[in-house]
Amino acid sequence: MSDLSSRARVLYSGRKVTVMGLGLFKGGSTVTRFLAQAGAQVTVTDLRSEQQLAPALEQLRDVDVRCVLGEHRREDFTASDLVIANPAVAPSNPYLQAAREAKVAISSEVALFLELCPARIAAITGTQGKSSTANMLHQLLTLSGQPSLLGGNIGRSLLEELDGMDETRCVVLELSSYQLEALPTQLAGPPRVEVACVVNVLADHLERHGTIDNYAAAKQRIFELVAATGGYGVLSAECPRLSQWRSPQWRRIDVHETKPARTGLNIREGRFRLEEEVLGRVEDLRVPGAFQAINALQALGMARLMGTQPERLAEAVGQLRGLPHRMEELGEFRGVRVIDNGVSTTPDSTISALQTLEPGCTLLLGGAPKQNLPLDDLVAVARERARRVVIFGAAAKTFPAAFQGSGMPVEAAESLREAVGTAFTSLRSGETLLFSPACASFDAYLNFEERARDFRSALPR
Repeated sequence: MSDLSSRARVLYSGRKVTVMGLGLFKGGSTVTRFLAQAGAQVTVTDLRSEQQLAPALEQLRDVDVRCVLGEHRREDFTASDLVIANPAVAPSNPYLQAAREAKVAISSEVALFLELCPARIAAITGTQGKSSTANMLHQLLTLSGQPSLLGGNIGRSLLEELDGMDETRCVVLELSSYQLEALPTQLAGPPRVEVACVVNVLADHLERHGTIDNYAAAKQRIFELVAATGGYGVLSAECPRLSQWRSPQWRRIDVHETKPARTGLNIREGRFRLEEEVLGRVEDLRVPGAFQAINALQALGMARLMGTQPERLAEAVGQLRGLPHRMEELGEFRGVRVIDNGVSTTPDSTISALQTLEPGCTLLLGGAPKQNLPLDDLVAVARERARRVVIFGAAAKTFPAAFQGSGMPVEAAESLREAVGTAFTSLRSGETLLFSPACASFDAYLNFEERARDFRSALPR
């Protein structure tokens, strides 16, 4: 048995643990397996049925776990020693409130990982660009000879990788506002987070957080992790909100996105730099999307702060590859250039995509509109840079009104597949179709990736 397995047994063996929210994205099943194998008495509870959760339950068939499905029972929360809540469950949930009143500790899969991880950690959050930045940092470390693992909100729980880790390994951990908000105020062990980055804070998830100030406060919790090591915080020097985030417990590194500077992370004379030190050439970056240069700058800076030599980073820049569905060129379909920016779930992310392209594209957007996110800026930018807008899904009932008076043709379609057909009725050879939904996917799809795959399959061959 490894030292990590032994420590996990010390922490959890014999304890009654309730896992709230098994889910379908493996995080719930991974933490359940981990706790059961550490000797905990685990109860999994989820409002969905056995049939709905069949893929996740299949991953648990060889471990001893009690399942309560289709309902939650108060006693599973009040008579437990520990509750592990899915990050999608709001802290205000009445069952979690009942656990608090019963003095039951509440934690999360990410918190368990942070408590046990012996590796060096870089943590990244933000509204848009956090996945791309995390992916670039992981690649930079790996290409430069530092063994690295990528996980967290990007879709992979690293609990099952713990036994293969030691202090020579690096972990790049993407964290969402939900995951950060759910972190306990005190962890069982100090996390080894050496550098933390908030790529930006824009309006999003207000249906959960209520206000952008609450949302920003959840993001800011990432610096509680880096404070334990006295490490680095990487933040924009130009964003009014982020420019004020400082603490004597960690060392701030400013990111200068557009303005010339010789301090912090900056781009000057076509070079990515940390102060005066050159980390690579901008022209070598092959990841599509002008905004990716800032993501690359932040990733390069974090890699340098973790000890990677600048010449190794400069060699790696040209080898970086982007994630799918981020301004991804799909080629030509009936002579039409098609770009998949299916990762977009907010108006701000679609604005960034439009500003990357030459004016005149057809914009395909839609899905489930997020609460309290204004459309004025999106309409203004679309008026300048799009020739036509096609709107699908739930947004087709509300978004067209926002575009009234914009002076551009706006059409609505019930489904994404219908919208693709509608778009191609007037697209001409040599034109561009930009798929950038600006909305959540949950009106018709499990996640943005499933929606983006359906978009691709609907393209005419």
